[in-house]
Amino acid sequence: MLGLQDVPPLDVPELLAYFVKQSGPFLDQLGVRRDICDKIVENLCSKRKNQLVLRSLVDGEPPVIENDNVNDELDLRIASVLQSTGHSYEGGFWTYFKKNDASDRKRHVAIVTTASLPWMTGTAVNPLFRAAYLAKSQKQKVTLLVPWLCKSDQELVYPNDVTFSSPEEQESYIRNWLEERIGFKADFKISFYPGKFSKARRSIIPAGDTSQFIPSKDADIAILEEPEHLNWYHHGKRWTDKFNHVVGIVHTNYLEYIKREKNGALQAFLVKHINNIVTRAYCHKVLRLSAATQDLPKSTVCNVHGVNPKFLKIGETVAAEREHSNQAFSKGAYFLGKMVWAKGYRELIDLLAKHKNDLDGFKLDVFGNGEDANEVQIAAKSLDLNLNFLKGRDHTDDSLHGYKVFINPSVSDVLCTATAEALAMGKFVVCADHPSNDFFRSFPNCLTYKSSEDFVAKVKEALENEPLPLTPEQRYNLSWEAATQRFMEYSDLDRVMNNENNVSGLKKHNGKMIAKSISTPSLSKVVDGGLAFAHYCLTGNEFLRLCTGAIPGTRDYDKQHCKDLCLLPPQVENPIYGW
Repeated sequence: MLGLQDVPPLDVPELLAYFVKQSGPFLDQLGVRRDICDKIVENLCSKRKNQLVLRSLVDGEPPVIENDNVNDELDLRIASVLQSTGHSYEGGFWTYFKKNDASDRKRHVAIVTTASLPWMTGTAVNPLFRAAYLAKSQKQKVTLLVPWLCKSDQELVYPNDVTFSSPEEQESYIRNWLEERIGFKADFKISFYPGKFSKARRSIIPAGDTSQFIPSKDADIAILEEPEHLNWYHHGKRWTDKFNHVVGIVHTNYLEYIKREKNGALQAFLVKHINNIVTRAYCHKVLRLSAATQDLPKSTVCNVHGVNPKFLKIGETVAAEREHSNQAFSKGAYFLGKMVWAKGYRELIDLLAKHKNDLDGFKLDVFGNGEDANEVQIAAKSLDLNLNFLKGRDHTDDSLHGYKVFINPSVSDVLCTATAEALAMGKFVVCADHPSNDFFRSFPNCLTYKSSEDFVAKVKEALENEPLPLTPEQRYNLSWEAATQRFMEYSDLDRVMNNENNVSGLKKHNGKMIAKSISTPSLSKVVDGGLAFAHYCLTGNEFLRLCTGAIPGTRDYDKQHCKDLCLLPPQVENPIYGW
């Protein structure tokens, strides 16, 4: 019996058979039927079988009877040769031969997001908390991958003139901010990838292949925060090829924002289909925080976000004060949010203008900074609305604790973090009857309105009554512990991690257990692979990238990124002849 070290090398018919088998999806696109490809493979493999039978008869040994399934037999033959040589292949667009081996060691989770502190946006804050609470269980290693901006972009994005001269300096800032809020030391790694700020889109776009900043040895489970955003212009290795399990978490209702722009309907139509393509091609599972987002392939609706523990502590303090008959709320209503029209300011001004007489004497304090601040304030003043505009501040700020009612008329949010925070602090929330608020409906202090007249009624109801104290179950449902539990369940990570020692993919060859090198792809996998390949080709063309709104020169990172992050030049890291 041959040992693995004695496995004979592949002969020419086997190599040709495997080449034809691997080219099946491509040949299918050219009109060559799959059954014809299978017949070619079968004929080529039968030649080797005949040779083995003749050799056995000449040596006086019984004929070698192998697997009747040609595809399985060819897979195992290739696998045995690869295993005998110690070769490890890192895959391509159609199939990934050998991914990170997760058996007999701690799993690794890489969380990739599109923003970082000190930019106080949802995709900077929520993935940071997710990393901390996933690492807290100590069941898996965690890496948080965030964008690094060069100094010129930092000055455009980060508030209060905060900038960093090195990634280490920014990492220290992030960890200090986090530990001050969660109250424990989070044991996870923070890494950086090159990013550039798009003024037109008011967002950070990755530069180069983001996946390369997770080493292959750690490429096990990937969590893509805003998978569509990360992959609009992604030109690099396919995430589902490099990682064993890829989960996308959809944070933003991009279609709602785009519809408000010039030629918004056309832009939204194109972006909708691009989002479908990249999430299908690059994710195994997609979680939508609410039904307000685009309905994407492989997606499930579930809120996997929690609130900063500080808000729950504030809520507990408020409840204690009320038990002692102290007045917990000394102020009326407020709104807090980045001051851009899409964040609900248009809806707010329209509602207050329409019912100015019905809400006579009603005063609303508005906290926020943003690009549309002047326009918003001018519009409110021209309509003589009783709005008091104040600078934006952290929602945990002591000056906000005394407000009883948080008003949020936004219908562009997917799941408003500020709404969850206000509920955690024990306040009333008045918000629209909208899919983005479905998670909050079970809380008695959440008052939803279906019309402008209903808005007036709910505002009056909140001002005239006292909110109910949160029950222990309600507090838990708002926490990051509960959000992490929901995430593990709905992302299939519980199942993936519990099946880490599953050996169903192993088969015997010459008495040895060998992992199959590849399985025949299903139609769905072929389509996904084709979409990934097409997307790769399109994003490799600079002209097409620019036509679709990419920042010039972001197919690769630039010299400043090389200097800041100590990277090799792109032409060295990714030579022109390499895929």
